Amino acid sequence: MGTVHHMTRRGKYARRLDPALWLYIDRVNEWYPPEIAELPISEQRAVYDAMCRAFHQGHPPGVSASDGLVGRAARDIPVRRYRLAGKTPQAIVVYYHGGGFVLGGLDSHDDICAEICAATGFEVFSADYRLAPEHLHPAAFDDALAVFEWAAATSALPIVLCGESAGGNLAAAVAHATRRSPRRAAGQVLIYPGLGGDETGRSYIEHANAPLLSLGDIDFYRRIRSAPGQSPDDPTFSPLRDGDFSGLPPTFVITAECDPLSSDGEAYRDRIVAAGGSAWWQEEPRLVHSFLRARKGVPRAGEAFLDILSAIASVTMLGKNNQPS
Repeated sequence: MGTVHHMTRRGKYARRLDPALWLYIDRVNEWYPPEIAELPISEQRAVYDAMCRAFHQGHPPGVSASDGLVGRAARDIPVRRYRLAGKTPQAIVVYYHGGGFVLGGLDSHDDICAEICAATGFEVFSADYRLAPEHLHPAAFDDALAVFEWAAATSALPIVLCGESAGGNLAAAVAHATRRSPRRAAGQVLIYPGLGGDETGRSYIEHANAPLLSLGDIDFYRRIRSAPGQSPDDPTFSPLRDGDFSGLPPTFVITAECDPLSSDGEAYRDRIVAAGGSAWWQEEPRLVHSFLRARKGVPRAGEAFLDILSAIASVTMLGKNNQPS
């Protein structure tokens, strides 16, 4: 009876997802069960941080990390800088972590940033933007923009904007806000981003109750970061609601098949291409939201992570002509 119940709970995903991925999903849910949303935010963060420590893979050899501050009048923004010993970086990656605009920080995605640095040889700056609900929109966007502008002002290297989930939203919003600037991004790589797309779209309907992220979760995170009177058409809040997709840097979007947000990546690619830009969308079969943390234990997730690393290098090369000579 226990096995039948377990298969029923997994619903249509019971056989659709690989056993290795189910091991990962079950482990995440043991640490951070869905019902945790009923707890105070401080307790949710403590559990999430503990989960991130449990999944941490360490730093690859040769990667060093140092913490600093981006000074702003209203607030100093913490950043973590990753460098690879013996390698002269050819670009900078500004990375925005996920966590629904509510969770996460410099430690939650530390190993991912270190692995990006090791694989590309690029410098990586991870931004510790302000979180909701204490800080409503546009606080996170303002911090994300400030870190990009600081990197652009302090280095002549090409800059790639990169983020996953909520961080993908921030990376895209910064790309839109700075595309007319003399020092705009050379490229952007968005990993299962939430871009404020049409919730009657394909993946929103088909995967409304997918493991690890449901339509209800998306609604919760959207509401918790909204300021009173927040317009859904504000492109700093929902990049897909922008009326102009011209002038954006080369863009690579990678999404998971079994994720309600996957259609956002497809729509975003289509709008950039329609506006004359360069964009690619890749939907990873048999994966779910947050697969990045499964990259070491789930072969399909590991393959997708390699594609992300290749994309960071590729959009950098394509976008170098965006930079001043």
